[in-house]
This record gives sequence, C-alpha cells and structure tokens, in this order.
Amino acid sequence: MSTVTDIMDSMEYGPSVEDSSAVRDWLTRRGPFGHFINGKFTKPGQTFASADPATGDKLAQITQGTPEDVADAVRAAKKAQNGWAKLSGSERARYLYAIARHVQKRERFLSVLETLDNGKPIRESRDIDIPLVARHFYHHAGWAELRDEEFPDHTPLGVCGQIIPWNFPLLMMAWKIAPALAAGNTVVLKPAEYTSLTALAFAEICAEVGLPDGVVNIVTGDGATGAAIVEAEVDKIAFTGSTEVGRAIAETLAGTGKKLTLELGGKSPFVVMDDADLDAAVEGVVDSIWFNQGQVCCAGSRILVAEAVAERFETLLAARMDKLRVGLPLDKSTDVGAIVDPVQKDRIQAICRAATDAGAELVGGQPGEGCFIAPGYLRNIAPANPGMEQEIFGPIATLSTFRTADEAVELANNTRYGLAGSVWSESATVATDLASRIKAGVIWINCANMFDAAAPFGGYRESGFGREGGVAGMLDYLAGPKVKTKNEPAPQTPQAAPGGEGKGGGIDRTAKLYIGGAQKRPDGGANYAVPGGLAPLGNRKDIRNAVEAAAKAGKWGGMGGHARAQVLYYIAENLAARADEFAKRSNRSEVDAAIDRAFHYAAWADKFDGRNVQTKPAHLVNVIPEPYGVMGIACPNAQPLAGFMSLVMPAIAMGNRVVVIAAQDDPLPVLDLYQVFDTSDLPGGVVNIVTGPKDELAKVLAAHDEVAAMWYVGGAEQLRVIEQAAGGNLKPVWSPVNRNWTGPQAQGREFLRHATQTKTIWLPYGALPAGTGSAAY
Repeated sequence: MSTVTDIMDSMEYGPSVEDSSAVRDWLTRRGPFGHFINGKFTKPGQTFASADPATGDKLAQITQGTPEDVADAVRAAKKAQNGWAKLSGSERARYLYAIARHVQKRERFLSVLETLDNGKPIRESRDIDIPLVARHFYHHAGWAELRDEEFPDHTPLGVCGQIIPWNFPLLMMAWKIAPALAAGNTVVLKPAEYTSLTALAFAEICAEVGLPDGVVNIVTGDGATGAAIVEAEVDKIAFTGSTEVGRAIAETLAGTGKKLTLELGGKSPFVVMDDADLDAAVEGVVDSIWFNQGQVCCAGSRILVAEAVAERFETLLAARMDKLRVGLPLDKSTDVGAIVDPVQKDRIQAICRAATDAGAELVGGQPGEGCFIAPGYLRNIAPANPGMEQEIFGPIATLSTFRTADEAVELANNTRYGLAGSVWSESATVATDLASRIKAGVIWINCANMFDAAAPFGGYRESGFGREGGVAGMLDYLAGPKVKTKNEPAPQTPQAAPGGEGKGGGIDRTAKLYIGGAQKRPDGGANYAVPGGLAPLGNRKDIRNAVEAAAKAGKWGGMGGHARAQVLYYIAENLAARADEFAKRSNRSEVDAAIDRAFHYAAWADKFDGRNVQTKPAHLVNVIPEPYGVMGIACPNAQPLAGFMSLVMPAIAMGNRVVVIAAQDDPLPVLDLYQVFDTSDLPGGVVNIVTGPKDELAKVLAAHDEVAAMWYVGGAEQLRVIEQAAGGNLKPVWSPVNRNWTGPQAQGREFLRHATQTKTIWLPYGALPAGTGSAAY
C-alpha cells in the first residue's frame, strides 16, 4: 500500500470518476437522434454511430443529413427569420438570457456528455467549456438589447449556415449561434459528425425556453451535409475547421454574394524569452497543448525558446511532462484524455513518423491502447521539417531555439498560418514588442488559451478571416448601411497603341505607371488610347513589381496614426493648391471629393482605434485594429479621381500599402497624382498605380500571395473570378457597391473596418483574487 510520502512523490491519485449514469440514461431514453428542424426533432433517418473515444463504446445513433434535410432546415429558418428580426432587442435578449440560465442549470450533464463524446478530460469540459458557453449567451443577450443603439443602420443578414468542428463542440456552437441570434438572424448549424450529442442536447434547451420554431435548426451528418449547407440558400456561412476545407468553401461561395467567415488551422508560436518565468512558461505549455490533447487550433504547438535558457527549460518541461496523467477522461484526476477518433490518432502518428524520418527526435509521445497518445515534443527540428510545417492537432509540440528577439519574430512568422501566439517574458517592453510584431489574430502574454465572449477571436493569413466574439464578431453577423447603387459602365477593351505622344482631346500626352514612388514605363512599353492621350498598358510583370515595391514600404504601417495623418493632410493641401489644374483633367466635383477624402481620412488616421474589453478578472485585454499590409484595389471605371481617392485614402490611413488598378477608361487624372504624392512626403511604395485591362490585372493581383486583402468594384461575374483567385492564400475580398463616389456614402467607418484586421492581446496584471483561475467568472 502506498504511503502518503510515496503519493506526494509520485503524484498518483486514486480513481475519481464522474458519474455518467444520468447522461447514459438520457441517451438510451432518447433513442436514435433525428435532426432538430422548426422547433422539433425529426424521425431518425439513415444513422451512424457516435462513440466514446476513450473506450470505443457506442453512445448513440445519429442521423446522416441529406440535401433535403438541409433544405427543410433552411426553409424553416427563412420562415422564422422575419418574425425573429422584428422582435425588440429586449425580447431577443430574454431568450438568450434564458438559454444561458438553462445551460448553467445543466452544467454537470453537459460537461459529462461533452467528455463522453469528445474524449477531453472532465476538468476541461466542466471548468472551461461549459462556463464559457453560458458566458457567450449572457454576453450576447446584452448585444441583442443594445444592437440598434450600438449598430445604427445595420440589419440582420438573414439565415446563417454554420459548420463547427469536433474539438470544442458546444463552445464553438455557442460562439456562432449566440451572435447570430443577437443580431436578428436565424441559423442552420451542423456539428461535427464525431461530436454531435451536445448540440442535440442544446436543441432540447432551445425547446425548453420556448425559442420560436425555426430560429435554431440543427442538422447532423458528415462533410456531405456541410457541403449541402454551403450550397443552400443561406445568407452567410460561418465555418471553423481545416484550411483545406475553408479554401474549398471560399471557392464555392465566390461570386454568390454570401457573407463568409473562416476560422481555420493554426501552427501557433509559443515564444519563451531568456528573462521568462520558466516554471510558469512550462505550465503554459501544459495548458496550451497537453491538457486538451493538442486538439486546439490555437495551441502553442511551436515552442521557440531563447538559446540561453533552452537547456533549463527543456529539463523542466520533460519533468513536468512525465508527471502528466493520461487516462479515462471522466476521471477527475486525468490530465490528458483521448484523441477524438482513431482516424485522427493515425494522422498524428503519421506526421510524427514523417518528422522523425526528416531528422527530428521525438521525446515522449508514445501511443497507447485505443485513442490515447502520451504528451510529447519534437526536438532538433528544422524549419522545413513536416512536423514544423503541418498542423499536428495532437499532444505533440515542436521545440526549437533562437538567439535574438528579431530571430524569434522571424521564426514565429515563418508559417502560412496566423491564428494565435503566446509570448513569455518578465519585461513588459519585450513582451508587447513581440506581441505587436507577431502576425496573428490573438496574442497571449504570459498566459495561453484564454478566451472570452468579449474578446474577438480569429486569424490572419491562412488561418482565415472574420472574428468570433466582441464588437467585431457582432459586425460579422450584420449588414452595413444600405447604399444607393450606381451602374458601373463596362470598360472598353484597351487597344495597344505605339509609344510616343498621345493625340487626344484635352491634354495630349503619354503617361507612365507609378511604382515605388517613381514613374515607370510599363513592362514591354505598350500604351493604349484614352481621353487626353495614351495610358500605359500594364501587365502581370508590372503587378509583380508594384507588389514588391509595396512590400518594401513596411515602415509606413509602423509610423503611427499621427504621422500618417500629417502626410494625408499634406496630400489634401497640395491637391487643393492644384485644384483648378486637376479640374481641367477631370471635373470640379471629383476634385473637391478627392480633397475631402484626404482630409476626412487624415482625421481618422489616429482615431480609428481599439478598445480595452472586460473579460476575466486581472486581465488587460486590448482589441487593436491592424493594417493588412499590402492591399490590392481595383477602382470603379466611372468617376476615376473620386473613386480612386475614396478607396486609397482609408486604406493608407490605416497603415496599408496599396497596389491600385486605376479606372481603365480614364486613368490619366489618377496618374497625375504622382506629383501630389511626391511633394507630400508620401514614402515610395505606399501607393502604386497600374493601368490597363482592369479585370485581367485584378485577377493577377488577387492571386498574388504577398497581397493580404483585396478590394474590387465591378461586375458580379468578374467578382466571382477575383474571389476564386483570392482563395489561394485565403485573403478577404471586399466589394463595395458602386455608388456616387463624390457623395457622402463614399466615405466612413465601413471603409476603415475593411482596411483593418483585429488583433486581440491578453496581458495578465496584478494578483488574481483568491479562488479565481483561468476559467473563473
């Protein structure tokens, strides 16, 4: 028999298994599950088994959704949406509040059901997931109440199709359903086929609180069911899952006009500086990747450690890893539970084999019986190793070293993803510097995997776009102010003309492209005839050169809002001084609008700021709008000067650099702006202007991997081509409707919001009050 001394040394615990009898009785009583459509459960159709990954036991039979099932759910949602949207904010808020209360009343039931179905330890389900579910419905009950006051002139989108993964089944569902309902939308949601049970239990809660029929519809099934939702007549798709599937969804939705948000894969850096509290950092690794089997898209799976402390850190890490308890998830003493399915276990092991074959060394990570894998990490791993590049999505991290902060940032950003990151340093200066330089949507300083309904969550680059939570998350479920559209004249096919002086009406001349702060002849030297002369006939190589020039002008984003404002004010001043001259080439109303745009966005440059949001106690959480970097802009064909300035000024005011395709049929007034830019201290490469066949050039620009966001004004068919091209690196595409670009609806916050992406930075401060922890509310 073990003595107390032995137990304190071994940290062995006796069994402390959570009772699951109530959940199992419910599963037996409910029998095979149908879908939840129009407020009622349907009769089961063709079913598949949902199993306990820890034991392999079959828990329930789930219906495989068909396109007909999806169509029924969408019809029910459409029928319910108008009535739901017409309810007052207070009425919608009461329903969301009631859902939150019912979740709290069934906390134990839901946490046990989640653990049985998913395999995560009961401590995580009980202490983190379910409290966060309730928190999201409470938080968004408030947004329902305040929607009209805080988002004036915004309206619900309509029916939202939502597809969620298996790693946080109930929490991901709350992330999506709560803001959709608060905004006045109705939903059709598909849970992951592995983990549908808590979504079906949630459907019962919706019925219990009297939620109007059709407001929430849940259709179960595999990827084919999800594909049917994507292709259904919904107004928005919100998808959380793999980057590959997200890219396919973006391609499918191209040109449909449906709103899309994607929360995709990650390979998040976990940066440990030489002055970090190493014991705390080791616990951060445990929290980030091992307590949840690494089945978290934002897990800090790439551990980057300062070389000076790497040996000490690895010693502490290995010792802590050896003490983690792998076992049955319902045991309250278990640290690491089961992998969700044998297929996922096989995938994890395959990546580990590929990594070790490429020279890495696996420490720990031994597979167990069934769906269990012990925690581990890959060391001596090269940047190009498969284990470093691929999202393992299991309890296996990678560990590599760096010497300087600059090298740490370079390694952290050496990935196609940009979901999250964690920085560990006792210096606030060092930590916040790294947080600002790492390209990710969420950064945790001296903590890891912190979530809250008020804190937006989402990624950069191939980790997707759009946000879950907070103001940004609400805006992704609302349509902006309605704009009176204006017909966009179809551009004429540009005909190549010989070089030399142009002979046309108005001012006769031959213009040049504007790239990198200098006038340049187009590659190949071709021109085409436009009113007033010849315009350069830009091509693929000119787009490439312009993107390279924009990429080199990165200091513009770091200048600060005030400094950028001074440049924009200077542009406005210099353009105003030459207003009569430009009016001869364009018209006075466009020139006046162009001057107004420069003044307007100069005013906004240092005022479109972030906010500190209230989340957990003793955490300072800043939500900061950041520039995308290099943006592509394809301007309207009419009103060339006003349209150009209406799009370019908000983009550069926020710190972006732009490659702009000017109005195809009349680009000379825009090309003349080079003189204004050159005399206004605008750094070379911040604005680059290419002219020629708009749609052909826009497709090239949208497909360029260095371009992080794309704006396009034009026809629906060509927009489809642009959105498909942009899917290569999953850049967001915004298509502002063509309008009177000299009018007041051609400027405002909507342009600034689409010129920025949200970064959420978590910073603990002070001492946590007694009895509170990372999941406390």
